[in-house]
Amino acid sequence: MNRWLRSALTYFAMSTGRGRSLYKMLCRPDGVEWARYLARWGSLHSMGDSVYISSGCNITDPSLVRLGNNVGLSDCTLFGHDGVVLLFEACYQVKLDSVGAIDIRDNSFVGHGAIIMPRVTIGPDSIVAAGAIVTRDVPPGTVVGGNPAKVICTTTELLKKVEERCADYPWMDLIRQRRGCFDPVLEPTLAAMRAQYFFGGGANE
Repeated sequence: MNRWLRSALTYFAMSTGRGRSLYKMLCRPDGVEWARYLARWGSLHSMGDSVYISSGCNITDPSLVRLGNNVGLSDCTLFGHDGVVLLFEACYQVKLDSVGAIDIRDNSFVGHGAIIMPRVTIGPDSIVAAGAIVTRDVPPGTVVGGNPAKVICTTTELLKKVEERCADYPWMDLIRQRRGCFDPVLEPTLAAMRAQYFFGGGANE
């Protein structure tokens, strides 16, 4: 996309809150940019600093969502309501409201495909694994996964495991030089080194 047109569309969306779908589709904002947009126009209850929200993240009831500092949301879903009340109303002629807040506290991350149900607090310092279904609070400093989500280990234990794996990777010097999660200068070299390390030889081996 033309750089000038992208800048103009980004400015328009950020300054007015309009053109959200076009901005998302054509400009493809990264998680930092999308979080900045949602902080201003997404109607969330509140959002802290250094937040990353993938543009594929689905927040059904933004006014019921509070995000702390250094929170990361991958392509996950945050539900603030339970649609079963419509069934109850039709079948039992009762008027109910089944809603709840989602409170994701400082230094927490929610992985790809995870679903967070209403009335859940996550963290601080916690991780929700990809694909997890979270129906109850996630204790501080823990990693949860599965359906329903259960504690797998502590965040510090996971950190130690990842550090141990990284000790064997021959590209860690490049990782330390990298700017952000994706560095267009270093990424081709990193991709080639990773493929060689995990698969060896050529593409057909």
